[in-house]
Amino acid sequence: MVGIVDNQIPRLYACYLDFDGVLHDEDVRLDAGRRIILATPGRRLFEWQEILVDLLACHPHVKIVLSTSWVRARSFSYAKRQLDPRLQGRVIGATFHRRFMDLRDFVALPRGMQIWGDVLRRNPWDWFGVDDDGFGWPAWCRDKLVLTDEKLGLSDPAVQGDIRRRLQMWSGMPTS
Repeated sequence: MVGIVDNQIPRLYACYLDFDGVLHDEDVRLDAGRRIILATPGRRLFEWQEILVDLLACHPHVKIVLSTSWVRARSFSYAKRQLDPRLQGRVIGATFHRRFMDLRDFVALPRGMQIWGDVLRRNPWDWFGVDDDGFGWPAWCRDKLVLTDEKLGLSDPAVQGDIRRRLQMWSGMPTS
């Protein structure tokens, strides 16, 4: 958590982070050895994560919640380990957790509803999601979505600008 306010409630500023279509191209597959690979020629996994590191650099109070299928496909620990250590240190959890919901029920929900369920559990002070899947986001939190192009992800300057604006709004907010 970020800090404690006068009434002892932690103030959490959260970025809900998808991997595919955000930190790299969305064309991710399992090869014959069940390894996760990027099928797009000339691209590599996590090629745009340095952009996120740079965007968050001046905002140490912002934490990350993983909202990626990598958590379900492998595990939370595996997904977290794929990130740069500077991002790993910000990760506080994932939207999917077997303790809260059956996997089949979770997968049946659109991404926006998966995130909304976590927002209700985690109760962040403020939050936004970065994802290439805008389908099924509830109307009441659609403005919290930073929608990326599945082939451009965080490399898109417009997406970077959107994230910068959101983070700038939080820069004057108290963290404790």
